[in-house]
Amino acid sequence: QVQLVESGGGLVQAGGSLRLSCTASGRPFSTNSMGWFRQAPGKERDFVAAISWGAFGTYYADSVKGRFTISRDNAKNTVYLQMNSLKPEDTAVYYCAQAGQPLYRSSAYSSLGTYDYWGQGTQVTVSS
Repeated sequence: QVQLVESGGGLVQAGGSLRLSCTASGRPFSTNSMGWFRQAPGKERDFVAAISWGAFGTYYADSVKGRFTISRDNAKNTVYLQMNSLKPEDTAVYYCAQAGQPLYRSSAYSSLGTYDYWGQGTQVTVSS
């Protein structure tokens, strides 16, 4: 059974930083692409960042480029999201996701339907 467990969320002031972690179990990690999405109250779940299985490709939503960095440690079955210069509009529940199939198009990384497995989410709140 696949399990993705996020951690690292919390309350931070605007301009601050947080690092989210997501540890996976139940299926091979190093051969699967990973993504982060977020969902604010009353809004749809949106793409934040993704990383290919070998970390040779990283992808970001325009709203977080230059502020967020995604990385992975295949030895620890963990993907990270370093979030700097946080803004109140970054407030959301952040979800980790794992793709079930190899990805061949860059556009696939930002699509919700690409990902077969999801974590339970971790709350990030940025105060102004």
